[in-house]
Amino acid sequence: MNPNITRGSRTYGLLAYLYGPGRHNEHTDPHLVGSWDGFAPDPGRDPEATVKHLATVLDLRVKQAGDRAPTKHVWHCSVRTAPEDRHLTDEEWNLVARRILHDVGIARENDPDTCRWVAVRHADDHIHIAATLVRGDLRRARIDRDWPKAQAACRSLEKQLGLRRLNPGDGTAAKRATAAERRKAARTGRPEAPRDTLRTAVRQALASAETETEFLRRLRDAGLRVKLRQAPSGDILGYAVALPGDRTADHQPVWFSGSTLAPDLSLPKMRARLDPDDPAAPPATIDAPAGSSRPAIERRRTATAVEETLAALRGDDDQAAADLVGMGEVLDALAATSAPSTRAELLTAARTFERATRSHVHAERAERRALRTAAHGIIRAGTALGRGEDGGTTAIVLSTLVLATLAAARWHNARGHAQQAAAARQAADHLRAAALKAGATPMEALRREGQQLPTPDRRRHHTTIRTVLPNATTEPHPQHPMNALAATLATAAAAGHDPQELLQQAMDLRELDTVKNIEDVLVWRIHRLADLPTDAERRGRTAERRTPNHAAGRINVPTIDGSRQQRPGR
Repeated sequence: MNPNITRGSRTYGLLAYLYGPGRHNEHTDPHLVGSWDGFAPDPGRDPEATVKHLATVLDLRVKQAGDRAPTKHVWHCSVRTAPEDRHLTDEEWNLVARRILHDVGIARENDPDTCRWVAVRHADDHIHIAATLVRGDLRRARIDRDWPKAQAACRSLEKQLGLRRLNPGDGTAAKRATAAERRKAARTGRPEAPRDTLRTAVRQALASAETETEFLRRLRDAGLRVKLRQAPSGDILGYAVALPGDRTADHQPVWFSGSTLAPDLSLPKMRARLDPDDPAAPPATIDAPAGSSRPAIERRRTATAVEETLAALRGDDDQAAADLVGMGEVLDALAATSAPSTRAELLTAARTFERATRSHVHAERAERRALRTAAHGIIRAGTALGRGEDGGTTAIVLSTLVLATLAAARWHNARGHAQQAAAARQAADHLRAAALKAGATPMEALRREGQQLPTPDRRRHHTTIRTVLPNATTEPHPQHPMNALAATLATAAAAGHDPQELLQQAMDLRELDTVKNIEDVLVWRIHRLADLPTDAERRGRTAERRTPNHAAGRINVPTIDGSRQQRPGR
């Protein structure tokens, strides 16, 4: 059950909409399900009642208060149930309206001077509550934190009425696009509201920047309009961004400040992440296989850095909170440099996990230097666009991120951060899907390689697989069961590893109970644990060798029309 609250000054205009046909003739049988005294005129049921009559009755105390009445005296709250919920009766909707109004403080039970209100139903799944904010004693209604109070009331009502129970929030979420913003986006042919497009662009620019100047330059490179708020001394006090072509009725750009897009995108928060006195950690030292491209090397470094966060998510809160922010930057960097096959899933994963990066547990910024360095490395290396990408190393880092996001979900869940935990779990689902797409081509190569192993070797490795995974022969390709995993174990054995011990170690990393493609997961875990070369690394078919030299070190910059442009990584 989701409440949406707005304020206004036109009681008649709101009621005319509620009792009218709707913007797309979607309103059916509009009528009252409740009112402040139970006797308000109902234009939907009483042929002698009119909308104007109802508006006059609601506005009575407002008129009597005169200049003492608030300018925006109309409080409007729509309350909608989830699509899978049953349809509530009119009596149940009356209960919903009264509970919300009581908890918010507009109309408390047994208060003879309560504000006047009505609840209108014109659809099966929602109602609209309209109240005027002048009490019977002509004092203004005292409303404080009405939205969180309405949310809390809805959480209680969901339990009482047996509805889908949503996760309670903690006030740290980014503001969602308003209904007006979504309607405007639909009219102008945009795939989403400008607020959402701008939030993603700003996050990707921040993930790739090392200085404030570079951050602002990357915003402009992405095609955004940038406006700075400056002091008389010339110091920058704030910034705002806008999409070209997104204008008000007065033909002025629609500006969004960083703090309007998300709490952690304000200028002070951004500067804390770009603090020049807190230098980035040096890149992790890894033994990259010969033939690795620079994007592949940076993805392996990132997998190492992400792996180190798993310990933090089981320990100190401050460090864990900082590493969650760093993981969000890594996801932003991967989404900005992704190949077309994984772009949609990675962008969705980054946007979803963004909710998991904020809570009331404050981060120590020094602790996330390694992950920021990893994000910078990904951006600087860019990617060879299209089929030249090394899907194997991308699958390696994504499979590691799946473990980290699920660990983040457990961390949030243990602290009662329900929305953040749900966001982390959803991000893990998108990362799994992206890993499958990224690893599809190298997995096919590994399956062919496994089929071509000498018969004694293939039987030995399949015996190892059946020992550790008794049901392996039925999952997921019966015609060549676990041949990719067998080929991976053969490569590991040739590198001096114990195949059974390595496979058991990969199994012990958890999170396999809900995995549908267990072979893919284990293959890339073993590649990570044993630092095995991917097919592209072994064959030398890297992105940089398939594209002209000038394409290396470039990234995909999202433009305002949804297309991608290549821009230098430096």
